[in-house]
Amino acid sequence: MSASDARADPVLRSEQAHLLAANDCLAEMREGAARIADYGVDALASESLGRMRAERLKHLGADLEAPPFFGRTDRDPEAEHPAGEVFHIGRRHIRDSVGDPIVIDWRAPIARPFYRATADDRQGVRLRRRFGFAADATGYAVLSSYEDEHLDAGENLGLRSDLLRAEIERPRVGPMRDIVATIQPDQDELVRADLDTSLCIQGAPGTGKTAVGLHRAAYLLYSYPERLRRSGVLVVGPNAAFLRYIAQVLPALGENGITQTTVEDLVSGDGRLIPGREDAVAVAVLKGDARLAEVCRRAVISHIRKPESDVVPIVGTKRYRIPVERVRRYVDDARRSLVAGELRWDLGRERLRMLLAQDVRRQREDAGGAPSDAETGKVARSVPVKEFVDAVWPALDPREVLVRLYTSPQFLHRCGATVLGPDELDQLAWADPPRSVRAARFSAADLVLLDELRGLMQPNDQYVHVVVDEAQDLSAMQCRVVARRVPIGSVTVLGDLAQATTPWAVGSWPATMAALGSPAATVRPLTVGYRVPGEVLIVANRLLPFIAADVPPATSVRAGREALSYTADLLAAVGRCLEAEGSVAVIVPDAAATSVRAELAGAGIATEELAGAGIATEDLADALPARVTVVAASSAKGLEYDSVVLVEPAAIVAQEPSRLDGLRRLYVAWTRAVSRLAVVHTAPLPDELAVTP
Repeated sequence: MSASDARADPVLRSEQAHLLAANDCLAEMREGAARIADYGVDALASESLGRMRAERLKHLGADLEAPPFFGRTDRDPEAEHPAGEVFHIGRRHIRDSVGDPIVIDWRAPIARPFYRATADDRQGVRLRRRFGFAADATGYAVLSSYEDEHLDAGENLGLRSDLLRAEIERPRVGPMRDIVATIQPDQDELVRADLDTSLCIQGAPGTGKTAVGLHRAAYLLYSYPERLRRSGVLVVGPNAAFLRYIAQVLPALGENGITQTTVEDLVSGDGRLIPGREDAVAVAVLKGDARLAEVCRRAVISHIRKPESDVVPIVGTKRYRIPVERVRRYVDDARRSLVAGELRWDLGRERLRMLLAQDVRRQREDAGGAPSDAETGKVARSVPVKEFVDAVWPALDPREVLVRLYTSPQFLHRCGATVLGPDELDQLAWADPPRSVRAARFSAADLVLLDELRGLMQPNDQYVHVVVDEAQDLSAMQCRVVARRVPIGSVTVLGDLAQATTPWAVGSWPATMAALGSPAATVRPLTVGYRVPGEVLIVANRLLPFIAADVPPATSVRAGREALSYTADLLAAVGRCLEAEGSVAVIVPDAAATSVRAELAGAGIATEELAGAGIATEDLADALPARVTVVAASSAKGLEYDSVVLVEPAAIVAQEPSRLDGLRRLYVAWTRAVSRLAVVHTAPLPDELAVTP
């Protein structure tokens, strides 16, 4: 629609006026938040108000590319509203000066029919309207078009909506955008599941599983603010590149209080621990096995000693004897609580001290005394009590325990003989014991075991809900790292078993969910692809019988423009992609990243590099927005680009430890394209890509 047509259309004029009014109201809301005064309160309250003000201002921040609303629903007439209520749906709630809603937050219950209503189930909606926008000279979004769907007349556009498809296919450069304007009914059902429901979403490439998980986090924070804002929501991604890629989605939805991290960061001990050695693949797989949790538990419990004598605390000049039989009962009770998982090691030490102090208190009361709480606390800190507790329940350091397991054959055998086989025990033993615990160097898998030991000794930060993305790559022990952060809450698990590319991966969703502490979680498949062209998925699906026979093949609702092509000419393929809009990724075997960048640079094509394993990531934040990015195949998971040039698929398969791992890596790389995939190869393609009979 031309500018003159837009000005002539009364609907567009009316909606543009509403858009301007919404922008003005949002500006007034920001001004009101900035005027929050803190007069007459103390310094602590002032600081708290300042944080609240800053958070509110950030929540209300203007986004030039995100108009205040993207859709509208017209409701059926009612007695109180004879003309039917009209709701504009947007990323956040906007009200006018008297408090009336101008825009409804997409998460509000009244907004649900925008995503779910159909001609057969209108949910009170007679008309659904979608809006198209364009940027004006100042960069602000202006209304350019609209599309009406008259549900009361039987219209049901679905994905035939031109505006919906245009938004899905809109070219992108840089981080992931929200999908709030394009959420489909199957996605919306998962997003709006209640807080106490744990979900496992098996999502094929392009089905929007990551976006569903992030929008679910935003929805839960909106719907359950009292339960979640105190303890928060944790989002766990596979690597730093992925976190940077998704970093802007939640702020764009008005949520800034969500913690986003990786398993590696969770186990790093606030950054104090970094991997200093590398395990052989077989050893890393063993250390990721769930049986290591029992070995760790036994290693901790084995440090409890049986009391052999009375304990005699002194109060003033009087001695109070606690018989060894009673002391043993105290230790046994604490030990049972530890074994049952009801008590952490460090709290067990505190409990023992207090049990002994309370014993002395009762003795004094039986003799007619009236000891105070302060006196009882002093007994708990006294030398005899401290020495006793140190002897029977000593202070432990996770590193000392793990080093002892690896360097003491007797201790390792005692803790693991009935859990692991003899060959497995030999695999764990260090052939080169360090001079001291401080000199010990740990692997990435060791850091996970240290977190297990730390979790047995002291409580972790806890959340009410955790979103775990790319969960198909986690080991059972890595799953336990996450489970410890959500002991009584719920989880949303996202992944695709066909994209599992780590040798320690659990391998099934029921086993993964059990390791995450949610064995009863429902596994929900997403098989309809909205981002990857059908031509690309058809070929990718040929790999499924070889990499994940039980995973249903994905289908796509859309086709790309020249979606799939094959060539031997890298420069020509990149050049054709640059002729189209949007981001371009050149996905290469890890070892070829440097040479491919040099070849492109020689042709005058500037690139950035998205690092793979062993490649520096300092400039990762700057790399993501580049027009052309050279991506190591090992770093491609979870990312998507408008155009992808995939270099030498056979070499990508060959770089992995096994054929299965290589084919899964290829499946990931093959499905990163939103509009077009150009396959560059001189070596024959893997046989598994051949047309199946």
